[in-house]
Amino acid sequence: MINWGMIGCGNVTELKSAPAFNKVTGSRLVAVMRRDVEKARDYAQRHSVDRYYGNADELINDSEVNAIYVATPPDTHAEYAIKAMRAGKPVYVEKPMARTYAECLEMNKVSEETGMPLYVAYYRRTLPAFNKVKELIENGVIGAPLTVHLTLHLPKGINDQMQEQQSWHVNPAIAGAGHFYDLASHQFDYLDYLAGPVTFVKGFASNNAGYYTAEDTVTAVFGFNNGMAGTGSWCFVTDPVNFQDTIEITGTKGKITFPTFAKGDVILTTAEGTIELSFQNPENIQFHLITQVVNAILGKGDCVSTGESAARTNKVLETIVSDYYASQSKKNDKIDRNKK
Repeated sequence: MINWGMIGCGNVTELKSAPAFNKVTGSRLVAVMRRDVEKARDYAQRHSVDRYYGNADELINDSEVNAIYVATPPDTHAEYAIKAMRAGKPVYVEKPMARTYAECLEMNKVSEETGMPLYVAYYRRTLPAFNKVKELIENGVIGAPLTVHLTLHLPKGINDQMQEQQSWHVNPAIAGAGHFYDLASHQFDYLDYLAGPVTFVKGFASNNAGYYTAEDTVTAVFGFNNGMAGTGSWCFVTDPVNFQDTIEITGTKGKITFPTFAKGDVILTTAEGTIELSFQNPENIQFHLITQVVNAILGKGDCVSTGESAARTNKVLETIVSDYYASQSKKNDKIDRNKK
C-alpha cells in the first residue's frame, strides 16, 4: 500500500489531484501539510485525511507515510522533493518541476543517488484526447508531421494587477517566470511526449502591459529530431475577445487541431474530410497519471512522466525567456548602482 503524505493544500489539490490518491488501487492519502496549520486541519477534515501538519519535515518523517506528493509553488519543489528522497520516499511533484533547470538537475541527481523515483504531474500525457492525437500521428493518419503551431492568448488574471494580492504565478522568485512557465510547460511537455526532445529552441519575451515584472508576451521557434518545426505565441494580457487556445499539427496528408486547456474536440482534417473527436476526462484530471505513479512505485508498470522528461521541459522554457531575464537583471543592477 502506498501511503501518501501531501505537502501543500492549494487549489490544485482540491479536485484535480488529491481525491485520486484514494481512488487508485493500492493507494491512500494519510497526511497533509500546510504552513497554516488551521488550514491544514480544515483540509484534512474536508477530505477525510487522518493527520495534518504545519511543518513539512514532520510529514516527511511520519513513519506511516511512504511516498510524498509535493503540491507547493515551484520555489520549494526542489527543497521538499530532495528531503523526501533522502528520507527514502518516492516523490510525485507538481509542474513545472522546479523554478530552474539547475534545480531539476539537482533533483534528478538525488533521485539517482538515493534510488528513489521522481515523477512530475504532467498529466496530459495520460488524457484520452492527447493520447488519441499521439496515436493518429504514430499511425500516419496525417502523414509525416511537418509543423506544429502553439497559440495561447489569454486575458490577465484577477490577481495580476493588484500588487498586494498578486498571484505567485507572476512572481519569478517563486514561479521561475510568469504564466508562461505555468501554462506553456504543459504544452512543451506534451510535445516532448509526442515528438521527442526539442533539439533547437529560440525565444523572445517581453512585458507589454506592466501589471507585473514577469514576461507577459512570448514567441518562440523550435524543432525536433524528426524534422518537425514549431512556432509558439503566448500572451497573458490580451482582451478576452482575443482568446485563443490551439495546437495545430500539420503533416504531409492532413492536420490535427486541438486545445491545451479549453474544453474542445480534436479536429482531424484529411483528404477524406474533417471529423471531430470528443473525449471525456476523469473527474480528477490527474487520476490516470497517479494510477501510473502508484503502479510504478509498486513495481507493476512504468510512468510516462518522470523527472528526466520534465527537466527537459524546464530547459526549453528557460531558454525561451533567458534573454528577457538577463536584460531585467542588468536593468536592476544599473538601478542599484545609481542608488549608491
